Amino acid sequence: MGNKLEDFFWFMVSIGELYGIFIAWLFVFTFLYNLSAAINKPDNSRTQLSLIMMVSYTLSLYIDISQYSAHLQVLAFDVVTIAVIFIWRFCFVKVPPIAFYYLIAGLCINASLFLAMHIDNGINQNYKFWWLWGVYCLLMPFDELIMALVLIINKDILGLVKLKNVVLNRKAPVAR
Repeated sequence: MGNKLEDFFWFMVSIGELYGIFIAWLFVFTFLYNLSAAINKPDNSRTQLSLIMMVSYTLSLYIDISQYSAHLQVLAFDVVTIAVIFIWRFCFVKVPPIAFYYLIAGLCINASLFLAMHIDNGINQNYKFWWLWGVYCLLMPFDELIMALVLIINKDILGLVKLKNVVLNRKAPVAR
């Protein structure tokens, strides 16, 4: 198992730049879809969230992934994106869409993984494959695809909003 996972990890590293372009284009298409779907509708919140994500992921393409601090730079992009989404939420939206919760959770997971990889590679100078790299390799693509999918369909596909409501003891769903 470990050998196949390690081979998959090194394959993902080899196509990392192409994968980043694919994800950026996915958020561009998500924005365009939401823009066309929101024409003549009073609620444009998913379009605005899609715009934020599109700008963030497109700008992050300019990070040189071969640099020492690449993980730290992408971590900073995710933290800034989270801050922008929260500012957007508190300034413009009374009831956030379901996608809001998925974007915050997904970006927090991504930021945590980038921080862990920076500590592992940048600070500890570890370049041998271990389970953290496998988690990073499997969770990152899944996380980004889920964020884009939820921006399009706006459904609680993983039960994240339902879990939030249970944890906060709310009976009626808050997200729309």
